[in-house]
Amino acid sequence: MATVIRSETHPDVGSYGQVNKDLLKLLGKPGRAYFILLAVSIALVGLLGFAWAGQVILGIGMSGLTNPVGWGAYITTFVFWVGIAHSGTLISAVLYLFRARWRQSIYRAAEAMTVFAVMTAGLFPIIHLGRPWLFYYLLPYPNQRGIWPNFRSPLVWDVFAVSTYFTVSATFFLIGMIPDIAAARDATTVPWRKKLYTILSFGWRGTDNEWKHFTRAYLYLAALATPLVLSVHSVVSWDFAMSIVPGWHTTIFAPYFVAGAIFSGLAMVLTLVIPIRKIFGLEAYFTPRHMDAMGKMILVTSMVVFYAYLSEYFIAWYSVEVPERGQFWWRAFGDYWWATWIMLTCNGIIPMLLWSRKVRTSYAAMFVITIFINIGMWFERFVIIVVSLAHEYEPWQWRNYMPSWTEMAILAGSFGWFFMWFLLFMRILPAVSIAELKEVLPAPLRRSRAGAGAQAQGRVGSAEEH
Repeated sequence: MATVIRSETHPDVGSYGQVNKDLLKLLGKPGRAYFILLAVSIALVGLLGFAWAGQVILGIGMSGLTNPVGWGAYITTFVFWVGIAHSGTLISAVLYLFRARWRQSIYRAAEAMTVFAVMTAGLFPIIHLGRPWLFYYLLPYPNQRGIWPNFRSPLVWDVFAVSTYFTVSATFFLIGMIPDIAAARDATTVPWRKKLYTILSFGWRGTDNEWKHFTRAYLYLAALATPLVLSVHSVVSWDFAMSIVPGWHTTIFAPYFVAGAIFSGLAMVLTLVIPIRKIFGLEAYFTPRHMDAMGKMILVTSMVVFYAYLSEYFIAWYSVEVPERGQFWWRAFGDYWWATWIMLTCNGIIPMLLWSRKVRTSYAAMFVITIFINIGMWFERFVIIVVSLAHEYEPWQWRNYMPSWTEMAILAGSFGWFFMWFLLFMRILPAVSIAELKEVLPAPLRRSRAGAGAQAQGRVGSAEEH
């Protein structure tokens, strides 16, 4: 009897042909669940557009922003989405450099998440302006009045950091898809898809020389993108650390923000991947082993983030600075105690369940935990920004802030915007890497002399599919 060799990461995937069939099927006609999700996402985008239009017509007073809380739900959500964007590059680039053999099923969705999360984050500084038609003042362009952005402002650094990150991430995302787009080009018979894939595949034929240049380019882009994970969110953290507001003083802000970004991004990847697995019938490609590996990474980053929370409290106590001590006491027991304890519970306590392998390999449990983490990370940004601004040095200036319905509608709409792009991506481009999945499968083997003719034919077929 011939021995069938199975992949460790994908034991239910037996051949290259099965990979082509299963993954290119994603580009076909989806089921009802897909259209329901897409309709909900588009409805949320409509809500965002309605609320934003109301704010533009009636003024920034439609938001709950006031003195002293000039940064509210908009900047909170901006930082949240920038954080979500980071883990896509981590999963794709860093795990690629370390040759992690379980990344193949997840990294394409993570890269797409990065691009769409940056697109979502980019909306919020413009919404926050109140007069979005003046957004170009943030850009350093020559003008007759000699007006230039204040290059010493961290907000201007954000423009450069986030736009650079988006450019590199989108390039990395597109280049990594070229062999798979070529496979889709060769398989499709739909004219508009054929034309689109022909353009995006850049004439890919799969020759040895093309593979050589492709792997080099992908490696260099991975090496370039990796430090951006650290640099971009460090810059975002300097928005706060460069100021004198109590609660924003700690030098731990940069690594604290980076760890938080990776933590939230890992959770969002699983929030996306777990339903996709069920809706598109990809059970053979997202296995408990993937959940287990991602769960371990979430657990580690959760502990780093929780350590950062405790460090902040220790530094506030050790500094013997009254406003700093008062700020952290107020965070835990003041008017916003509920936000702080939601943050601590969702980000520090609930992830401790991941010490259990049974939890890490349960799709339902992992999905629920990642939802809690997403909520907790939004509240982390809320606590840092809103609570600090509401309780600064002068007691007579203390004033609480609550988001208005306009801000909450735009926040909900941002999720619709993000999921809408992601769902459209699932239908148009290969959402799981076909070429790299074949690399972790056992190569086709010669079985026996009797079946040599049929096997040779099968090998030729596999090579063509590859």
